[in-house]
Amino acid sequence: MRNFFNELHLTAVVSCVELILMQESNTKYHLVVAKIRAYNETLRDSVDLMNHLKNTLKEVYKDDYLRIINDIKTCDEDLIENKDISEFFKFMEN
Repeated sequence: MRNFFNELHLTAVVSCVELILMQESNTKYHLVVAKIRAYNETLRDSVDLMNHLKNTLKEVYKDDYLRIINDIKTCDEDLIENKDISEFFKFMEN
């Protein structure tokens, strides 16, 4: 595992990802979770490792991908000031 985030930041980002995906569509949220499980990962693992999460979100949300990332980003704007979290969003937005 990459351990990209410290534990507190990881928990915060995972919570925001789950909240936004569930608000958007419970069906798509479960599809994302199922696809992540196919990589033998949990959603928490995929946030920390990023590649599988990014690919899965792009596959599921297609043209809405960047909007979903922006919604996750604005879930708790105070978090963006942390270096590990800002690096996560920089990766996800590219």
